[in-house]
Amino acid sequence: MRRLSPIRVLPYLLSLMVLELMPSPPIFAQVITAGPPACPGVALTFDLCPVRKGSGYDQPLMDYLIAHRIPATFFMSGKWIAKHDTQVEQLLGLEFFEVGTHGEVHAHLPLHEADEQRAEILGPVTLLQEHYGHQARLFRPPYGEYNDVTVAVVKLLGLQFIQWNIESGDPDPTLSAEQILARVSRRAKPGSIIVFHANGKGKQTRHVVERLTRETLPAKQLRPMTVTELLDCTSQTP
Repeated sequence: MRRLSPIRVLPYLLSLMVLELMPSPPIFAQVITAGPPACPGVALTFDLCPVRKGSGYDQPLMDYLIAHRIPATFFMSGKWIAKHDTQVEQLLGLEFFEVGTHGEVHAHLPLHEADEQRAEILGPVTLLQEHYGHQARLFRPPYGEYNDVTVAVVKLLGLQFIQWNIESGDPDPTLSAEQILARVSRRAKPGSIIVFHANGKGKQTRHVVERLTRETLPAKQLRPMTVTELLDCTSQTP
């Protein structure tokens, strides 16, 4: 994940002044990368970014998660939502899944001014609210990139800024399932937030998630949770 600083100070300050004049919902204060370290769980999160080729949906992965009722959180981009109405309806209808947003067109946010960032962030939030009656509260920036403007905009929109502390690397075609699993397993600990992809870019994702949930997490006495469950978790026992 990359945290980039604004390049031009004056436009940045002016943009924040404009944003401060806007009515603001409740503010969340920080960029979240993990849950409580005493919690016996990890958050399995899946980005649903737009794709140029393919269905944009990892059906075998989703079938496994649904069949075994594995809690998971999905971050949907606006372009992805617009092309996957049936899948959006299904994901919203399952109580063990949670849906957040991932920008409108998967833009590099730090390259844009505050008003453009606001439009990129708010696009899928509005779409989910108006077309599906879902109030999305969780946001993850495309590519994991953000700057101080991004943080300010997310706060003013009343969203929780969710990153991760374990990057699976599942879209990398050079990584085998064993390499990805070893990478995730080595780092997994209480409170971890793990990022995968459910848009078909991770060719090994289903296999990795299956072994992770059947072998690795039980061996570590950890269980999958949604992001919200993880952040609310206070228990110290599995």
